[in-house]
Amino acid sequence: MNGHEDEQMRALLKHALPPIGEAELMRDLWPAMQRRIVARPAPPPWFDWALACGVAVFGFVFPATIPVLLYYL
Repeated sequence: MNGHEDEQMRALLKHALPPIGEAELMRDLWPAMQRRIVARPAPPPWFDWALACGVAVFGFVFPATIPVLLYYL
């Protein structure tokens, strides 16, 4: 690429990507996210126990996966 093509590329990139400081949201998204979290019903308590039992059974059936599960905790 020659100097003219470099300048064209810079001009196109400046036109396509706004400076970081200028890109701001029109409103705060956190209150809407909080409303969605509060509105979502909690999973039933039996689901936690079923999930724990499933992981335990998986560990008994495939013991080689225990270090992998511990790694991702």
